[in-house]
Amino acid sequence: MQSLKERKTSRSFSTRKLPIEVLSNLMWAACGINRPDSGKRTAPSAVNWQEIDVYVAMEKGLYVYDVKAHSLQPVLKKDLRKNTTTFLQPSRSSVAGAPLQLIYVADYSKMSFVANDEDKKLYSAADTGFIAQNVYLYCASEGLATVVRGMVDKDDLSKDMKLLDNQKIILVQAVGYPQ
Repeated sequence: MQSLKERKTSRSFSTRKLPIEVLSNLMWAACGINRPDSGKRTAPSAVNWQEIDVYVAMEKGLYVYDVKAHSLQPVLKKDLRKNTTTFLQPSRSSVAGAPLQLIYVADYSKMSFVANDEDKKLYSAADTGFIAQNVYLYCASEGLATVVRGMVDKDDLSKDMKLLDNQKIILVQAVGYPQ
């Protein structure tokens, strides 16, 4: 109840890095495996497709969360957080300074028997929302700041991330300590 009471959006971030334990707990809360016997996760997904991959943009590079290994796998040695053509935000915001940006990417190839792109967009958006809300609640429980953003240059960011045609960026969520 306290986490729900404290849940809020913040657009002002300190550049202070998150400790590894906080990052680990954050990723588990987002979409980690909470039922090892079945492999099911903290966030639901339509038909249990689990089509959303969570990429983590940090100062030292871009990583993807490996749910089964509960680890971050390196993707690129490039800091995508400060790419101002990618993360479009009002100038009053310090979102680019957040120590991490979670990038929610739908892998449409995991969505078997969905006939059209409209349904893929609908289900992947809902599934992203579940993960993002878990992040919001974890951040509230830990005194962290967070904001979900859809106003990003998804085409430019997709190119920077070297995503495949079947992978689509849904949202980006900044996480860090409040300023």
